[in-house]
Amino acid sequence: MPERIIERLNDASGVWFEGTLVERRRTPFQLLEVWDTPELGRIFRLDGFNMTSERDEFFYHENLVHPAAAAHPAPRRALVIGGGDGGSSEELLKHSTIELVHMAELDPEVIEVAKAQFGKVHRGAFDDPRLKVTVGDGLAYLRTTGVRYDLVAMDLTDPVGPSVELYSPATFALARGAMAEGGALVLHMGSPFSHPERVRQTLASLRAVFRVVAPYFVHIPLYGSIWGFACASDSLDPRALEPAEIDRRLAARGVGDLQYYNGEVHRAVFALPNYVRALVA
Repeated sequence: MPERIIERLNDASGVWFEGTLVERRRTPFQLLEVWDTPELGRIFRLDGFNMTSERDEFFYHENLVHPAAAAHPAPRRALVIGGGDGGSSEELLKHSTIELVHMAELDPEVIEVAKAQFGKVHRGAFDDPRLKVTVGDGLAYLRTTGVRYDLVAMDLTDPVGPSVELYSPATFALARGAMAEGGALVLHMGSPFSHPERVRQTLASLRAVFRVVAPYFVHIPLYGSIWGFACASDSLDPRALEPAEIDRRLAARGVGDLQYYNGEVHRAVFALPNYVRALVA
């Protein structure tokens, strides 16, 4: 019998889908759930938050990865903090310039379930020899690594509870220390409509560390709202590239199978409505 899967956006609103529970397990780190839904196919949930779905994963993963990846002239090494479903790694691996994607995921059971049940999200990325998977604390890795990455993607749960620390200036400074010259950090920030203070605070923390912070916004069906992202760097500004140049780079790198992102979309996501301009100023 279908149940109603509810996720609160804030104390006054939320989003729901009808679905049937496929799997529920308590890992050492979190409550993991898999649901089948008629609207979005299979949904991955952690601690009651919707993470990704089969049908709409490209809204999130393409826009997390490609605005910075396409703006970088030749990204070779990328680090994904979190991202155990494999979706962001799969998008990075579409770029022929990429030699290494290193995924640092805290919870091995997220990877296990993703491999078994979310092939439509990772599309075989775990079998790509360019993907290196490390199970462990991503922050601890950032503190000790000597590798320098062209792109660092923080593909994490929302900044609530223990995760708040992951969106602090101290964490962003660790990410900056692991970046090569000309590199960029990308992450999501929440909804400017439902979480305005969260978006404002995340941008303030990024600006305390990086010279160039470019916020952008995309509607995510699974999250039930317009959703904020940011690209942060000391020199790379994705807003400087024209649509034709983005399309040229995607073609030159053999980036295909994109359901959302293209040159015109690249320009469009950085165009901010007035209420968002006021929020991010």
